[in-house]
Amino acid sequence: MRQRKIMSMISGLTLAAGLLLTAPTAHADEAPATPPAEFTTDWHDPVTAAPPVTTPGTPTCEVTLAEAQFRDFTPYRGSYAPPEECDDTRWNKVVLRLDGTVKGRQYDRLGHLAVGGVEIFRTSTPQPSPDGIAWSVEKDVTAYRDVLRRPQPVEMLIGNVVNETYTGVIDVRVTLTFHTAQGRVKPAAGTPDRVLPLTAGTLTTPRNTERLLAEVYATGSGGGCEEYWYLTVPDAAPYSCKAAEGPYREVRISVDGRLAGIAAPFPTVWTGGWSNPFLWYVTPAPRAFDVQPVVYDLTPFAALLNDGRPHRVEVSVAGVPAGQTGWSTPANILLWQDEGRAVVTGGLDRHEESAPRNTTSYTPGSPDRLDTEGGHRLTVAGHLNTSHGRVETTVTRVLDHRSAHRWGEGENPDALTATWTDDQTVTTGRTTTRVHRTYTMDGETTVGAGDRLRTVLTLGDRARTSVVRGGRTLSWSVLDDTYRGDATYTTGVPRDQRHAVGTSAERYRLYGSDGCYDRSLKTVQGTLVEDLRRC
Repeated sequence: MRQRKIMSMISGLTLAAGLLLTAPTAHADEAPATPPAEFTTDWHDPVTAAPPVTTPGTPTCEVTLAEAQFRDFTPYRGSYAPPEECDDTRWNKVVLRLDGTVKGRQYDRLGHLAVGGVEIFRTSTPQPSPDGIAWSVEKDVTAYRDVLRRPQPVEMLIGNVVNETYTGVIDVRVTLTFHTAQGRVKPAAGTPDRVLPLTAGTLTTPRNTERLLAEVYATGSGGGCEEYWYLTVPDAAPYSCKAAEGPYREVRISVDGRLAGIAAPFPTVWTGGWSNPFLWYVTPAPRAFDVQPVVYDLTPFAALLNDGRPHRVEVSVAGVPAGQTGWSTPANILLWQDEGRAVVTGGLDRHEESAPRNTTSYTPGSPDRLDTEGGHRLTVAGHLNTSHGRVETTVTRVLDHRSAHRWGEGENPDALTATWTDDQTVTTGRTTTRVHRTYTMDGETTVGAGDRLRTVLTLGDRARTSVVRGGRTLSWSVLDDTYRGDATYTTGVPRDQRHAVGTSAERYRLYGSDGCYDRSLKTVQGTLVEDLRRC
């Protein structure tokens, strides 16, 4: 059997630059489809088990935000105007929807859409069948109400390459649907008063800001090893993707040079990932079409930022080799203002940071092995003198990463078992919000007899959230989104000779004080054979 470097074949991840992917699905009362013996030139449109965006069932208005065919790296540029027939004082929900089609042969591509310079949507694309696929993505964008109230320039890009080999033109239409109510609607408590893009690393806030969040759409991409950063190794280890500090990554945000927030990046697997697009043709990995931003609570820094002067606010990714590109980190600032004060004063009272941990241990052998442990802890506290009294906010975030990377000669086999945790506690006054996030990855790729490449992979996206006030639980939720896939094909041959087979399954469970959602999908050779709802 010829040895080869498996992960180098993840060149299928070449990419440019809260969401839901939807597609026609089998109803529970329909008989399951009979799958073919192997993948054909057509398969089911992409579908995920994630819940749909809930809507209030009130009258709506629709606006087309962008409509374009992406063939290269030329962005779509247009303009947006709020719907005249729907007064912005009556909006109670705004939903963005992308409808796309593509056929032929094409890699997965990363895309973004900005309105008024504020990125409101980031997504990636499925890989098409020769016969073509259609898919849709929805996202609740009510939080960007401030941006959508005024006419704005629009920019969208899904960077693409179309030539004699890669023939897939990505055709998309993006709309906004405004759900309205009778009479004037007071924005929901979670809707910020202002949303500002973080441009050139500087920020000037309104002087009466009393709450401050930053959201960062952090994605490892660009065609290099940072697309699968979780597999990189230190220079001393014999593996094709190098990073002096190994695979530990941490997304950081600073204010005037002082660390203000830390977060674990989500280990996104795009639809060409782990050398095997047959894993993802119907069911994408968690968040592959839902590029959720990392969110930081910067309220302890609000008093410092409220002096009316520009401040330096910067985002960085720790662990990326010096001078190496591969991460995109566009950021927005979400602000809430105190209507009763022209200027909100206060101070930063506490800033405690542990020394970052990042240790790697390389063990040569058959297979070679790299064990990594990393972590970091940050606590920041501040107070504000608002029109409704003194308000103290304390934010604590604790990160932990543990992984074991194993590979054989020629990187065959190539396996990873990894767990990331990201715990955040925010206490404002008597209310404490806790979020415990856990991301998991357990998989192996091998090339066996007849150049048959097989990937077996399990991915997990989990979170536990609770809100407690004065010892009484106000709300709680538990999320568990788990994907399992197993696919095999013949490498190094034309597409019609790959004789690919594969199964995938996703179960998305979300339950708590607001109810229950539980849906499972199963596919065989690109055919959806099960779609179950348990709640």
